Amino acid sequence: MNALTKKTPVALTIAGSDSGGGAGIQADLRTFAFHCVHGTSAITCITAQNTLGVTRVDAVPPEAVVAQIQTVFEDIGIQAAKTGMLLNQEIIAAVAEQVEALPIDNLVVDPVMVSRTGAQLIDDEAVKTLRNVLIPKATIVTPNRYEAQILSGLQINSLDDMRAAAQIIHRNTGVKTVLVKGGSMQGSLRGVDIWFDGQNLETFTTKQVDTKNTHGTGCTLSAAIAAHLALGSTLGVAVRQAKEYVTTALLHSLDIGKGQGPVGHFFPLLTKG
Repeated sequence: MNALTKKTPVALTIAGSDSGGGAGIQADLRTFAFHCVHGTSAITCITAQNTLGVTRVDAVPPEAVVAQIQTVFEDIGIQAAKTGMLLNQEIIAAVAEQVEALPIDNLVVDPVMVSRTGAQLIDDEAVKTLRNVLIPKATIVTPNRYEAQILSGLQINSLDDMRAAAQIIHRNTGVKTVLVKGGSMQGSLRGVDIWFDGQNLETFTTKQVDTKNTHGTGCTLSAAIAAHLALGSTLGVAVRQAKEYVTTALLHSLDIGKGQGPVGHFFPLLTKG
């Protein structure tokens, strides 16, 4: 099959725009491009942010989010999708309706509710809708430590806590697979993730990278999982490959701005010459 006849895999990101370019839609599209997957997008909110933080957030009307999803799906089609910052209850409910109606398979839900520092980003009603309406439709949900605490009701301080939380989230939401991320854990647990699919409870580890420039790691991981699913990988392979990609991107993170810089998506270019 030559380049003219080979079908290009397509992935869709449904997330917010990061004006600093480190996370959100911008990170997702870079990740798709790295994996030779055509990236499409439905923007849910527009943020004014840089490496120091977020100064403003404006929601896109739910009807506009739906129109973006439908327009891409009806013409181009998608092999996988991921969600990031959905911001409010109305957008979450609208996205969940589209996931079921179209339908959208291979859905990766990054439940952007709490930052890696523990700050809650959406209100309680939005959290409830995300947990009860969207997450049950996902192929995999990828909560960080603090999001897993909200979804499970457990305080997470150990590997056993992470394992228990993954099982509770799976049981309470009905999601196919849970990946509890350990990026916010301390010591040797930092970067250790726990997988549970209802039968198999696994521990995924990668090399720890000592850098302050970690902005966009959660977005990048979920986008990389979606990219591998669009390419036809099994879920387990997709997660392992995505973790390796994030680790390498952290090794080439960008020291830009005055605060927390982003991971480096174009590291193959940096290693040439």
